Amino acid sequence: MLAAVLALPFCPATAFAQEGPVFKDGEAQPVFDPKDVVKESLWVRAPVDSDRDGKDDEVYTEVVRPKVTDRGLKVPVVYMVSPYFSGGNDVANHNVDVELYVPDKRTGKLTKASADERVAAAVGPQPIISTRYQDYFISRGYAVVYAESLGTGKSTGCPTSGGRNETVGAKSVVDWLNGRTSARDAAGAAVKATWTTGKTGMMGVSYNGTLPNAVASTGVKGLEAIVPIAAISSWYDYYRADGAVVAPGTFQGEDEDVLAEYVYTRADREICKPVIAEIAKEQDRITGDYSKFWDERNYVNDARKVRAAVLAVHGLNDWNVKMTHVEQWYSALKRNGVAHKIWLHQSGHTDADTLRSVEWRRTLNRWFTQYLWGQRNGVDREPKATLQREDKTWVDEAEWPSPNASDVRLKLTPGGSAKGGIGLWSGGRAVEKLTDDSSKTAESLIDLPSSPNRLSYSSPATRKDIRLSGVARADLRLAFDRPAANVTTLLVDRAPNGTSHVITRGWTDPQNRVSPSRTKPITPGQSYDVEVELVPDDYILKTGHKLEFVLISSDYDYTLRPKPGAGLSLDLSRTTVKLPVVGGWGALFHSFG
Repeated sequence: MLAAVLALPFCPATAFAQEGPVFKDGEAQPVFDPKDVVKESLWVRAPVDSDRDGKDDEVYTEVVRPKVTDRGLKVPVVYMVSPYFSGGNDVANHNVDVELYVPDKRTGKLTKASADERVAAAVGPQPIISTRYQDYFISRGYAVVYAESLGTGKSTGCPTSGGRNETVGAKSVVDWLNGRTSARDAAGAAVKATWTTGKTGMMGVSYNGTLPNAVASTGVKGLEAIVPIAAISSWYDYYRADGAVVAPGTFQGEDEDVLAEYVYTRADREICKPVIAEIAKEQDRITGDYSKFWDERNYVNDARKVRAAVLAVHGLNDWNVKMTHVEQWYSALKRNGVAHKIWLHQSGHTDADTLRSVEWRRTLNRWFTQYLWGQRNGVDREPKATLQREDKTWVDEAEWPSPNASDVRLKLTPGGSAKGGIGLWSGGRAVEKLTDDSSKTAESLIDLPSSPNRLSYSSPATRKDIRLSGVARADLRLAFDRPAANVTTLLVDRAPNGTSHVITRGWTDPQNRVSPSRTKPITPGQSYDVEVELVPDDYILKTGHKLEFVLISSDYDYTLRPKPGAGLSLDLSRTTVKLPVVGGWGALFHSFG
């Protein structure tokens, strides 16, 4: 989940002889020399003792500010905090080829290597380097502040993968910028931020974008805006899905403890080992249940506290930090009246600056100009959503998900071992079966003409484009021949030439059918109602394409992988698939009704 740290050349637009900011068309202008700066290194006191050494933790911080601030100009701050500035460690992921948990009979095994085996070739503290945005912001009169997350680099404390202490540590820098906590330099002398207005914006990609979400969820005063890019909003939804142990894309077997060990780069290599051992226990890879451990790491709970204006950015094809995170965070912000805007692009886990830099930076500058400089430029009255479509064009829309989307229920008709049907009319009354084979990828099963290891249901070819915008859900009636099984659902776009593309997918542990927090036993042979929420999306199914719904058990690239053989039976008469269709039932009817 590493965020890129790059430097881009700066091209001055004017001579630098400015003592104050200049604004034009609602945007701060590049009138300061980005090389004429003051740099400071300091440690900010955080009111938490996460390494249990009897002293408050300290957050290593670097300040880069226009030199004119030494002559009385007070400026706002763009603040970036990261656990990655000092690199990472070589850490082994968990073994995922294990049996699933059955209540009162723990057949699932948590593979634990010793600490020495799992941490090799540690990367020691390194100086923080400038990001791709530093010159851009300095030239417009912002100061740029960097900080190392607790337990990393020159900071003290311990990394806990989204735990409360990390939030407190990151928040403490905002507090220092507003005079509410202390800081020292290397000699121990007090350092105060007399050069700033205190108005702070946070931004970053991936973990670096997750920390702004965390800090904003505290409601800290002085944090006026955040720009979370490809950011986590609930750590449970990063490593779990409705009771199922589910990996972030391409990181099979990673978990909270693995990530904490990866970023544990402070000089003291022993002090945090007990803390990380507790994480390994409390994360619970056995039941996958939601717990107090995960609730501490759920920022959506505190969306009502957010004061900062949120400009969220996410990739519609990001399977590392999945679209679930931005959708639930953004929806919670809307419900609570928080100023908000969203950018969605067709790439994966990346910054919009790599895709549409000029337009993106203009949006970013307008956001910070209004909320940090206090220049009312109307950015809050502009369309809330900017989306990149599948053909790479960009559109602005009033809001996201589309206000014109509504759920449409589809039914299934028999033939799923080869190709059944999915449509608006009555479904079949068959019970169809599949046998789990965790050694096969979902993509390979989707493209087989028939298979005992999956059930597949296809619509007719579309007569008009269909747009999905939001969250799809599958309400399944299932029986199992074993007391434990994975359940995976997929929506697939089948092109006229036969090629396939997975639109979205979702997972659940049927033992958690009542609640993610509660494992409830399954009796083999008994039928259960099981809901699967698929990862949110915004997708256009083009004319002539078919929509397919696919049911499998284990998902090779995401779920735990028990030995093959678990049987699932699907009752078509009591199963529906709900799609968030723009234009609702009528749009779907006119396309393939």
